[in-house]
Amino acid sequence: MNDPEPLIPKHGGYRRLKSFQVSQLVYDVTVRFCNQYIEKRSRTHDQMVQAARSGVQNIAEGSEASATSKKTELKLTQVARSSLEELRLDYEDFLRHRGLAMLDAQHPALMRFRALQPKTLHEVQAWVAEERRMVTDEKGLSRTHTDRLETVCSSVPVSGYQCSSILSSACLAANAALSLLNLACYLLDRQVAKLAADFENEGGFTERLYRVRTGRRNQQR
Repeated sequence: MNDPEPLIPKHGGYRRLKSFQVSQLVYDVTVRFCNQYIEKRSRTHDQMVQAARSGVQNIAEGSEASATSKKTELKLTQVARSSLEELRLDYEDFLRHRGLAMLDAQHPALMRFRALQPKTLHEVQAWVAEERRMVTDEKGLSRTHTDRLETVCSSVPVSGYQCSSILSSACLAANAALSLLNLACYLLDRQVAKLAADFENEGGFTERLYRVRTGRRNQQR
């Protein structure tokens, strides 16, 4: 005999979600990045940090809210996705405004980054340091001479930044953050789609309450 459906389903557990783990790493990277490369008193600094934080916090809040409102969980998860999209645009703007390249997904440096599958800020920093160590001249060549970029700049260099700084720490850190954001947004898109399908097929708390009441009445007969 099947156990009766509980009124309050299992909920929370957001720390086990891959989307949460990646988003939390994005937040850690963004705090460090902004403190290093963005004027601390600027509006952009605050907006980027808050957008990263919103991604993390809304995933957690939505997961907890799922106990009594699947609709709220769906809404907050989408808010997290929107916040990370805003942050992704900020990183793209950073690169474009400084004449630094947005590395192609197949660029060897980014392929090494994805293969690393970093879990912590320290691992991201270590990757940046290693990529910087590999640079041997102002043209952005590695010691193996395999990392030449076909497109050096994504826009005209401004504010004293030159194309020769293509593999600068700032450029690498921003591209690492974008790579993590691409993954986080992909995971959240899948998560939102699943939540939407579940809500459509099973309804929310009201429907669950009705099923539980109906089931208990039937048991009492």
